[in-house]
Amino acid sequence: MKVFINPGHAPGGIPDPGAVNPVTGTRECDIAAQAGRLLANYLTAAGIEIKALQSDDLGEVCAASNEWGADVFISLHCNAFNGIARGTETLYKSFNGQRLAGFIQSQIIRSVNTVDRGSKLRDGLWVLNGTDAVAVLVELAFIDNMEDLKLLKTQLDKLVRAIARGITDYQTA
Repeated sequence: MKVFINPGHAPGGIPDPGAVNPVTGTRECDIAAQAGRLLANYLTAAGIEIKALQSDDLGEVCAASNEWGADVFISLHCNAFNGIARGTETLYKSFNGQRLAGFIQSQIIRSVNTVDRGSKLRDGLWVLNGTDAVAVLVELAFIDNMEDLKLLKTQLDKLVRAIARGITDYQTA
């Protein structure tokens, strides 16, 4: 299986860092990049072929995934809303995307103390529409919520290991 990993937003935050915690200045692009590196390591150790690209050019990201012939596409992000909202959700567009999202969301909820926001159909997202692979977008947690930010800083490795297990669950199902 070939998995394409897309850590969300621009590398180094230029021009777009994504969401930013208003208290600490922690940037979504940095959390996503760290999560992407961890995920690549875990999936490689599981014998899965990996390619990763963090870029603000979503056309470039989707084209790279399609040209490589990815079977699975994972985009990693942090949510932001009002400083109060919390939790993890996995977004999908297709039937197989729903299956993959379910495996990932289930593994995350069993592994980390987070609010289960579920797996959700989302058909208006560029990366879910622009790739030929089975695609999901994982919203790891709300970066603008201090409790969720603590989760991102102290349990990112557990979150990412759960995502890797969800992908391998999908592979063997």
